Amino acid sequence: MSATPVDGLESGLARAALPPWPFLESLPAALRSGDDRVGAFRGALAAGDASLRQRFEEDEPIEALVRDRARMVDVVLCEAWAAHAGPAEKDVALVAVGGYGRGELHPCSDIDVLILLPKSLVFDDHAAIERFLTFLWDIGLEIGHSVRTIDDCQRESAADVSVASSLIEARRLAGPDFLLQAMRRALAQDNVWSSQAFFEAKVAEQQARHHRYHDTAYNLEPNVKASPGGLRDVQTIGWVAKRHFGAETLDELVGHGFLTAAELRKLRTAQAFLWKVRFALHTLTGRREDRLLFDHQVRIAKMFGYEDATYTLAVEQFMQRYYRTVMDVSLLNEMLLQLFREAILGHGEATIVPLNARFQVRDDYLEVTADDVFARHPSAILELFRLMQEQPQLRGVRATTIRALGRHLWLIDEEFRQNPRHHRLFLDFMRAPAGVTHELRRMNLYGVLGRYIPAFGRIVGRMQYDLFHAYTVDAHTLFVVRNLRRLALPRFAHEFPDLTRLMEQIPKPELAYLAALFHDIAKGRGGDHSELGAVDAEAFCLEQGLSRYDARLVAWLVRNHLLLSVTAQKKDISDPKVIQEFAHRVGDQTHLDYLYLLTVADVRGTNPKLWNSWKSSLFHDFYERTKRALRRGLEAPVDREELVAETRAAAAELLVRDGVDRAHAESVWTRMNDRYFLGHTPAEIAWHTRLLAEREAGDVSPVVAVREVAERGGNAVVTYLPHRRHNFARTTALLDQMGLNILDARITPLEGGLSLDTYLVLEDTGAPIGDRHRAAAIEQQLWRVLQLPEDATPPAVTRRAPRQARMFSTPTQITFTEDPLHQHTIIELIAGDRPGLLSEVGKVLLSAHADVVMARIMTIGERAEDVFHVTGENGGPLSDESRRLLEDRLHEALDRRDPTRAA
Repeated sequence: MSATPVDGLESGLARAALPPWPFLESLPAALRSGDDRVGAFRGALAAGDASLRQRFEEDEPIEALVRDRARMVDVVLCEAWAAHAGPAEKDVALVAVGGYGRGELHPCSDIDVLILLPKSLVFDDHAAIERFLTFLWDIGLEIGHSVRTIDDCQRESAADVSVASSLIEARRLAGPDFLLQAMRRALAQDNVWSSQAFFEAKVAEQQARHHRYHDTAYNLEPNVKASPGGLRDVQTIGWVAKRHFGAETLDELVGHGFLTAAELRKLRTAQAFLWKVRFALHTLTGRREDRLLFDHQVRIAKMFGYEDATYTLAVEQFMQRYYRTVMDVSLLNEMLLQLFREAILGHGEATIVPLNARFQVRDDYLEVTADDVFARHPSAILELFRLMQEQPQLRGVRATTIRALGRHLWLIDEEFRQNPRHHRLFLDFMRAPAGVTHELRRMNLYGVLGRYIPAFGRIVGRMQYDLFHAYTVDAHTLFVVRNLRRLALPRFAHEFPDLTRLMEQIPKPELAYLAALFHDIAKGRGGDHSELGAVDAEAFCLEQGLSRYDARLVAWLVRNHLLLSVTAQKKDISDPKVIQEFAHRVGDQTHLDYLYLLTVADVRGTNPKLWNSWKSSLFHDFYERTKRALRRGLEAPVDREELVAETRAAAAELLVRDGVDRAHAESVWTRMNDRYFLGHTPAEIAWHTRLLAEREAGDVSPVVAVREVAERGGNAVVTYLPHRRHNFARTTALLDQMGLNILDARITPLEGGLSLDTYLVLEDTGAPIGDRHRAAAIEQQLWRVLQLPEDATPPAVTRRAPRQARMFSTPTQITFTEDPLHQHTIIELIAGDRPGLLSEVGKVLLSAHADVVMARIMTIGERAEDVFHVTGENGGPLSDESRRLLEDRLHEALDRRDPTRAA
């Protein structure tokens, strides 16, 4: 009884000769040794996997390892089948399907087999199959199996293209060959899934899969198999080629004229790299893990021999190689599927519509009129993308033209970049009414953007190893351009109506797009990327023929693209002094408008989780305050008393509408200071006033209330109670434990030893609290906590830090400055973000007798950058001794509890 697999292995890329693996020669004997068959099989599998791991560590070609594991499993399954199939062996076929059918197995890949039955099966055969499957389970081999007749296979394939794809890869391991051949005839194009239907179904399947990954391969933690540009995209090419052309390997596509030899080499190299990454993932995790998670990225970079450089971490170098690889796969996938579409779906004579001497449209695809167009007219390289903007109905660029473009990228040299005609083409492209973002992405994918702007070429695929930036630098940059473009298009006006109106008013939108292209272009060079990028931006704009004013405006935007965001989130924008200083930095309304638009587009394009209603409200409020300061003139700053009077009047008007007497409101306001009126909106003040006005004179029992504050983009949690230093630690601990993000805290001491404290919060999801029952629960829990005795410990925060955050170690940094105007000490704290951080800070401040007056909370991925305004025991700034004590205690508390250090 032979236990040798009857059909040889074939790879999707090449039918290469497999080198001998000594282990395989001794495997059958090892499987048959001894009386303990289960132990023998388990031991042999473990030894084989250990041998493969060693070969992987010794950097043997990954193609051999992937195929050798399939060969090893072949021998194991055939030996097990021979031992347990009994009479079924002559009637039933054991067939490898899916990736295993292709002869490609990673350490923990799915091992899919089909037990192919004749039309009738006797009871003894059923029992034999059950014994076989039970034995595989006993030896630890997790098999995905199906037991089907040929009719079953035909029916299941017709119903599900993924089943049809798996069976296309069928390879016989044991049993009668005529069953497999009969199944193949039953699944032929005449019976199920014609070439046309199969092609369209696989393209739709790929599009749906890409959409699940947001149509980008540049996510922080990509899936090496399923993400765009991943292994599944290579397999899709193979499935279509096999179904329509009968191509057993992709090498055959060179002979059919679909691939060039160079493209095949690129595809082989890409697949080998992705295979190597997947093999490493399975080896490191001991499971079928295809997600390239943060912790795996670091370990694989080290495993592959990458080392930290001066300005680039090893993991960033590794991931840049990954992202550039999947870009290659994406481009080849696009080209091949388009060529397949023409071959499979094309009917009759092509419809050709001339556009000019260089370009024409063939069946809704743009193509060059001759292979040497780019050589004779280098400007056609940029003209191609301009024509795609002007012809939005086109489905894309024809694959033969993409190939020709790739052959002529070398033409984009310094002479090309200095050509005034090319400058005009590029600026016309950036000023086009439609298609800017889409064609910039195409330009990047085809390699043109990085050649025309060499500095951009250096950031292609560059990742930043943190949780703040969700995409590679180039992908983020193009998202920022997209966000600006959406503000310029009327059909998206409903998303940000105010910003859309502002975008319509700026004189030259293309300057905003250019600033977006350059704002992060100097990432990874060392130094201040804003300053370095500004130099590049100004030089490029002047080269393109922009006026000196426009070039300097773009450079100013690049240099200051973080200014509005950082100031709004870290400083007290209710302070007229802060507004005045920012207005001086901005200088005029034009610079403010451009900067506001760029800031919103940048934050929204950095990470989808970063943008929320609070940031939207905060930036808008800051913009309006600065706009007002600029209108008054930089030499006539807004007076504090004037602002306070305006706020009081607006709040009083709201109260009168609600039936609250002005005199009653004024009696409540006698307890408030100017800082209170500057730091709260009229709507908030009216709400607070109603809460306090309803209380009887002398009533000092605590009040806790939660309300959505639309104008601030979140929920305000207000507490009114005797002022105690522990209030901040207890409140922040409870809110944190209940899954709320605290964005802002304002502590307002009142006469009589009372305090009115306001915390602005959002749910962990970034949305306001929308459930009144949840709001009531927060009120009840917080009221209970604030009633605890003076010496009671603040509630513990037991929520764990997210897995991703635990991968990063952020050194604690503490900076003290003085605020002489308000007699406060400002503490700027940078630390690893995690649940309970604010509570820990509050406990330390309590132990050091420091009183929190205001807190601004800013989270940048895995890093918290918080600002606390505090006073000492005397009500003024902290003494030098208190600062030293506080700094030591903060380091002791936060460094000890940093979850990344424990990890």
